[in-house]
Amino acid sequence: MGHHQEEHLKSSDFITDVVIGMSDGLTVPFALAAGLSSAVSNNSIIITAGIAEIVAGCIAMGLGGYLAGKTEQEHYQSELKREYNEVEHIPEKEMQEVKDIFAGYGISEQGQDVLAKELSQDKTKWVEFMMKFELGLEEPNPNRARNSALTIGIAYFIGGLLPLSAYFFTKTPENGLIVSAIFTTLCLFIFGYFKSKVTAQPPIMGALKVTMIGLIAAAAAFGIAKLVG
Repeated sequence: MGHHQEEHLKSSDFITDVVIGMSDGLTVPFALAAGLSSAVSNNSIIITAGIAEIVAGCIAMGLGGYLAGKTEQEHYQSELKREYNEVEHIPEKEMQEVKDIFAGYGISEQGQDVLAKELSQDKTKWVEFMMKFELGLEEPNPNRARNSALTIGIAYFIGGLLPLSAYFFTKTPENGLIVSAIFTTLCLFIFGYFKSKVTAQPPIMGALKVTMIGLIAAAAAFGIAKLVG
C-alpha cells in the first residue's frame, strides 16, 4: 500500500512539472516570435532569437524547479528536527497533540490514551505520525530537486520548439506567424485538454482557457512590436 502511494506521489510531481514547463514553453516563445514577426523581415532572426530565448528559459525554469525542490526538502528536514526535539523535551504536549488528532476522528478518550501510549513507544514512528497528521507533510523524494529541474527544463524546451518550428519551413515571418499560430493554437488546446483531465477540471473549458491565454499573450506581443516598429 505504501509503495503504491509513493508511486502516485512521484507521478503527481512529474505531471505538475510537465504542466509548469509546457505552459510557459508554449506561450513565451510563441509570443516572442509573434512580436518579432511584425518587426523583422527575416525568419533567421526570429529562429535565432527564439532558440536563444528557449535555452535561457530552460535554464531559468529548470533552476527555479531545482530551488523549489531543495526548499521543500530543507523545510521538511527543519520540521522533522523540530518534531524530534519536541518529542524529546516536551513529550506530554506532543502526547496531547496526538490525542487531539485522534479526537478529531471521533475516537473515544480511552481509545485516544491507548493509541497515544502505543505510538509513543517508538519515537521514529511518533515523529512520522506528527509530521503527516499534525503538519500535513510527506517526506519528499531525495531526487525531487534534480528530477524537477530536468522535467521542467525539457518540457519548456519541447513546448518552445513547437511554435518556433513553423519558421524553419516558411519563407517569410508573415507566413511563419500564420503557420505558427495555427499549430500553437492546436497544441495549446490539446495541452489544455490534457492538463484539465489530469487535474480533474472540465477538459473543454480548461483547453479553451489555456488556448485563450496563449493567444492573448502572442497578440499583445505582436501589437506592441507593431506600435514600436
